[in-house]
Amino acid sequence: MRNVWQATQSKILALMCLFMLSACSTSDVSLYANNEPKFQLQEFFSGSLKAHGILKNRSGEVTRYFNATLEGNWENGVGTLAEEFLFDDGEIQYRTWTMTPDENGQYIATANDVIGFGEVKISGNALFMNYVLQVPYDGSTLEVNVDDRMYMVKEGVVMNESVMTKFGFEVGYLSIVIEKINSNM
Repeated sequence: MRNVWQATQSKILALMCLFMLSACSTSDVSLYANNEPKFQLQEFFSGSLKAHGILKNRSGEVTRYFNATLEGNWENGVGTLAEEFLFDDGEIQYRTWTMTPDENGQYIATANDVIGFGEVKISGNALFMNYVLQVPYDGSTLEVNVDDRMYMVKEGVVMNESVMTKFGFEVGYLSIVIEKINSNM
């Protein structure tokens, strides 16, 4: 009887591991290769943009709202995107991204509050990027992993969904609409 119970426990453990691995797997940006309009990084993140978003905690409750202005420019193929976020509680945060092309035709992105870099992958209307962000929290900072997924839904408009994790657990979600100012929307 004990051997049957041990075999059952082993099967349950194996199924749980399989489930956890499948839950951690992410879709590949190449799935969106045929989607239109094409996400042209240099074109979209050039000039003035505005963004509106919400931040949710791990329970899915909206904890903050924000509006942002973004200004992008490119020189010799390297882009700079300056962001200013104004939150509903009056807090202002700044982030400046630098996007540098790599040998594969994709981009490496760095920012003032990002540990290391984010590898930008673009295909069709989608842009995926993973990075570690330093987030202000309770008088200190936390490092959270961010899985950014942007989708161009029409010329001049991008939807951004982000999942933030810490130690492999989802701790927050971000939803943003980014619009080019004076684009032909």
